[in-house]
Amino acid sequence: MKNFKNEILISVLSVLVVVVSGITFYSCSCGCGAANNSDIPVDILTKADDYIISKTGKDFFNNYISPDFSLIKYNAPNYRMVYRFFIPEKPYVDELIKFTVDSAGNINRAEEISGIPDFKNNPESCNFSIDKKTAIQIARDSGLEEGVIEWKYGLVWDSGLQKYTWHILSTFSQSGAANDYKGNGKELVIDPGNGKILATNIWHIP
Repeated sequence: MKNFKNEILISVLSVLVVVVSGITFYSCSCGCGAANNSDIPVDILTKADDYIISKTGKDFFNNYISPDFSLIKYNAPNYRMVYRFFIPEKPYVDELIKFTVDSAGNINRAEEISGIPDFKNNPESCNFSIDKKTAIQIARDSGLEEGVIEWKYGLVWDSGLQKYTWHILSTFSQSGAANDYKGNGKELVIDPGNGKILATNIWHIP
């Protein structure tokens, strides 16, 4: 029960928190705040690329995925790799891929691996045909309660399902702010490929 509650809390916070960051598709060595991140050996970067390609295919990778050197971190002996996953023709798909490699470029599976779309084995889940407007309409048609404030929504990586999903949150009550925030409501999890409702959860932040 505790693990389920934690998963719901993480899911809720993933939607409530909006992260604004720049998109960087190149490396620099000018001391502009990302100098340490630009010193990634080519063989390590190649192995990291190949790991993603093993799940997405090369064409998908080349079209939509690029390393974000401004976010990659080195903590000897590991590199925390971060890639930007962005589909220009579907701008609501703008996410981060994260995983860790060691100094030889081997994947550290003890660390979180998130955000890699499995296009090779499940191409339907990567067509992202359900946009924000459609996802909201699906939630409305399903009878999701309006709540006391406007719905929160987001396309986020679901670590349990190992895929991207739309999360639509209705808030039944809330009080406080920041660390003192308390609230409860209902969440719908929607497949971005076919529009199916994958889960209905009650969320609660005590």
